[in-house]
Amino acid sequence: MRPEFPAIHEIWVYLSGSPLLALVLTLAAYQIGVMIYERAGLHPLANPVLIAVTLIAATITAIDMPYPKYFEGAQFVHFLLGTATVSLAVPIYKGLPSLRGRLLPLAAALLGGGVTSIVTAVALARLLGADETVVGGLYAKSLTAPIAMGVAERIGASPTLTAVFTVTTGILGAALGRFVLDAVRCREWWQRGFAIGVAAHGIGTSRAFSVHPQAGAYAGLAMGLHGVIGAIAIPWAITALR
Repeated sequence: MRPEFPAIHEIWVYLSGSPLLALVLTLAAYQIGVMIYERAGLHPLANPVLIAVTLIAATITAIDMPYPKYFEGAQFVHFLLGTATVSLAVPIYKGLPSLRGRLLPLAAALLGGGVTSIVTAVALARLLGADETVVGGLYAKSLTAPIAMGVAERIGASPTLTAVFTVTTGILGAALGRFVLDAVRCREWWQRGFAIGVAAHGIGTSRAFSVHPQAGAYAGLAMGLHGVIGAIAIPWAITALR
């Protein structure tokens, strides 16, 4: 007797209700993004995160999968985000000798970039009439996602909305940062990397590592310092203003 196999629609019903589908979808979308990124010659506009986000959003919309159901399956990747952030300490440690004589300009860039990222976003949102829910999600948008969501909880903002703004900021920074830095004639890799790390956190740092190791190390340093200082300073500043 020939074995009986379930109909294809029955298999799809099972897969669509399984958390494994979301994990496979996430990994496959990012791998497609990386392939396109490499074939495009590492062009910043072909950012793999941007491509993966677009593919995932289109797919879960097409199959009518609720976001909570998707996140249930993809939360393993979300868990690894924190460990990936911590692992950036390795290239930072290796690059410590190159910090000699650069501490003052780096500190000024970190302070200026951090303050500017908050003031410009919040001021523009208020000018356009955004409500407090949207404004609250903008304060920590330039910090790396795990830290930004924690800051959002401490200041009474929406962690989900903050995560959306954070990822959007990182994608835009990684895609457009090169053109901005070229326009202002910033040529040194350590300067370019540090600027991207302050403005575009983890996604920008990933882009910096793919371009030059020194840029990646300084981007990781900037992201780490910005995250630590922002996690302390932003809630304190918001509390003081309120």
